[in-house]
Amino acid sequence: MPNVIVAFSKQENGKNIRNILVKNGFHVVAVCTSGAQILAAAGELDRGIVVGGGKFQDMVYGEVCRLLPEEFSMLVVAQAAMFGDDTPENAMLLPMPLRVHELVSTLEMMIQTQERRHRRRRRMPKARSREELELIDRAKEMLMDRNHMTEDEAHRYIQKCSMSNGSSLVETAEMIISLIA
Repeated sequence: MPNVIVAFSKQENGKNIRNILVKNGFHVVAVCTSGAQILAAAGELDRGIVVGGGKFQDMVYGEVCRLLPEEFSMLVVAQAAMFGDDTPENAMLLPMPLRVHELVSTLEMMIQTQERRHRRRRRMPKARSREELELIDRAKEMLMDRNHMTEDEAHRYIQKCSMSNGSSLVETAEMIISLIA
């Protein structure tokens, strides 16, 4: 279950929301009263959701959303009149008065969306830098010259060695270059 940070300008409201969320099985890691506290708590976590009001002691929800790490989103619970047209992309708005089942179901939906996005990002291969690509190409050229392989055969050989050793293609290419050179 992802981390939830509860943030309201009044400590009492934050504790009440925290109790509701904990009773419904959510993992609440902090209760904050200011934007700085939210950002500090979020900085210590890899991802999560902030459930909070629209205004804090030192900033409003729009500022908090813009300053949150990329893997965070915010569920804003406030009067409908407070919501403007410029809602940040990582914010979901829930108008007052608040019903517990609306809060819980909205938070569950946000968690599912965040987990899907996180899985998709993890599955995407990292783009290699130009230096890394040149290193792999150099290792392939050495294999092609020394062992008379085609480029595809050299690439497959590097892939096979990489998988056998449990290392990345770049590390395997470096190893091949150091052994052949």
